[in-house]
Amino acid sequence: MAGNREFVYRRLHSLLGVIPVGIFLIQHLVVNHFAASGEEAFNNAAHFMENLPFRYALEIFVIFLPLIYHAVYGVYIAFTAKNNANRFGFFRNWMFVLQRITGIITLIFVSWHVWETRIAAQMGAEVNFDMMADILSSPIMLGFYIVGVLSTIFHFSNGLWSFAVTWGITVSPRSQRIATFVTMGVFVVLSYVGLRAILAFV
Repeated sequence: MAGNREFVYRRLHSLLGVIPVGIFLIQHLVVNHFAASGEEAFNNAAHFMENLPFRYALEIFVIFLPLIYHAVYGVYIAFTAKNNANRFGFFRNWMFVLQRITGIITLIFVSWHVWETRIAAQMGAEVNFDMMADILSSPIMLGFYIVGVLSTIFHFSNGLWSFAVTWGITVSPRSQRIATFVTMGVFVVLSYVGLRAILAFV
């Protein structure tokens, strides 16, 4: 019975990491990338997202609750997993270790980012281009955001590989090798989008 529960918990953790959390990550990166087109473009995109109908319900049930479950269970996995990269130096084992490390970094980064933006907005601050430019004016915060965004994107991209295996999409070694290249491509593309957005605020 415990084994069945663990199976269901891990499947749910994997699913929520892609749908809806992963989809929200892509959407968030795309909105932030409007900063590369200038202050007005970013502010218009940000205000559009703020004015979505049923915004609070969407945030709670589509973003925060799935994210909290994925984060909490992910921490459990990270601290109970048996990392064997030192003993078996295979590429996929190192990806396994990096997935856990970037998961912890992502949790710290996302928590801080939510505090600086979403919570600040609830206390009266306006989430706009100037807010992000002010945050990223500090070299320390700029470095923190670069590491945080890259860790988040890696965690999602590499998580896609695990998702495909977990859900039986990539069963054969060949399909898993192809998935490795595809998810690496996703990491490169999203990293470009994320970094370009960050540097647009500087």
